[in-house]
Amino acid sequence: MTSIALKSFVGLRQTSLEKPHLTSQAKPSSINPRKLRVIASKSAPKLTNRNLRVAVIGGGPAGGAAADTLAKGGVETYLIERKMDNCKPCGGAIPLCMVGEFDLPLDIIDRRVTRMKMISPSNVAVDIGQTLKPHEYIGMVRREVLDSYLRDRAKASGAEIINGLFLKMDVPKDGVSPYVLHYTGYDGKAGGVGEKQTLEVDAVIGADGANSRVAKGIGAGDYDYAIAFQERIKIPDDKMVYYENLAEMYVGDDVSPDFYGWVFPKCDHVAVGTGTVTHKGDIKKFQLATRKRAKDKILGGKIIRVEAHPIPEHPRPRRLLGRVALVGDAAGYVTKCSGEGIYFAAKSGRMCAEAIIEGSENGKRMVDEGDLRKYLEKWDKTYWPTYKVLDVLQKVFYRSNPAREAFVEMCADEYVQKMTFDSYLYKTVAPGNPLQDLKLAVNTIGSLVRANALRREMDKLSV
Repeated sequence: MTSIALKSFVGLRQTSLEKPHLTSQAKPSSINPRKLRVIASKSAPKLTNRNLRVAVIGGGPAGGAAADTLAKGGVETYLIERKMDNCKPCGGAIPLCMVGEFDLPLDIIDRRVTRMKMISPSNVAVDIGQTLKPHEYIGMVRREVLDSYLRDRAKASGAEIINGLFLKMDVPKDGVSPYVLHYTGYDGKAGGVGEKQTLEVDAVIGADGANSRVAKGIGAGDYDYAIAFQERIKIPDDKMVYYENLAEMYVGDDVSPDFYGWVFPKCDHVAVGTGTVTHKGDIKKFQLATRKRAKDKILGGKIIRVEAHPIPEHPRPRRLLGRVALVGDAAGYVTKCSGEGIYFAAKSGRMCAEAIIEGSENGKRMVDEGDLRKYLEKWDKTYWPTYKVLDVLQKVFYRSNPAREAFVEMCADEYVQKMTFDSYLYKTVAPGNPLQDLKLAVNTIGSLVRANALRREMDKLSV
């Protein structure tokens, strides 16, 4: 088992785009493209009379972070997004490190969650958050606010934002000819009628979500996906006080056979949702059960928005081909067990953009597949263990109600909470305490033994 070496947290800003973010305090992971180590191939041709041209398809966290980094790094950048007010059905939780790493202003964070309740199938509630330090919290954001901010920042950095629907791309037959992108443009158009347009670029970053057309264009292959269903519910003010800094997670076959239900607080409402991979046709039944579990706390609430969207369950078989790379949901970067995707989307977008900047000498040279592949190598080395561990945890603890009861029981352990929050908040793994790890292993085995015994007794009753 492992725990986390805490990093100092610096550079929170109080205001949004009124002042350029370039003046903010530097972060340990902040991008300074002109200081990146140049690793461009000696055979890569230099570009004359222009800079490298890169199109980012998709304007979520992955696309916004990629476009911002590219534009700062001297690359001629285009970001194509159709739904500028998109509200993805997403819990909207972001780790503390993301606020610092991506220089996010505090005014786009709706709530700072310092307490969580994990609620078992039998409605046993465990309070989580006792190990948090005074400055630590989980940020709750609305995707329409976060995504818009990141796109606006990319535009301020020099990226051209195109309101358009990406259709397809023509792939060149050599390593220097351009990719020709076909899209329906809506900029300056009234109503829903757009205009067919094309754009020539040297490289493409696919950040267009689980149904990525860029992925289809490079034959990236399919993957399992979950359906996430979420309702925004406006609840009475006196009940909203309960969720001021609290989030809830429900586990059980009633709310999801392979995931969890959630109630996450936003600015003036709560987001209530659930998801499943194995029983997609029953998603509305699971959503109803989630609302029922939280009934007393959201009583009198009014549904103000209903959202549903596919969420990938594992990386695609192919994430790169030629000068085209996938990031975020398009690549399949959503963790199992927790379902986290926002941070990993933004991080992958930035890492891919960094690889392009380095390989092109700040936009002065053509890039090739080898340059973009360095992004994948770095990504897999950094995050692959995290994905595998969470995959195992989901398979062990989400398989039955007794196993979920054991999981919630484990969450009451202070050492488990510390490891969990440190891992989530900072994304930096370090060796844990051997004695505590041994104790945790013994307790885990004990919980699973009790869970299996309980399941056998339940099976006898159901015969």
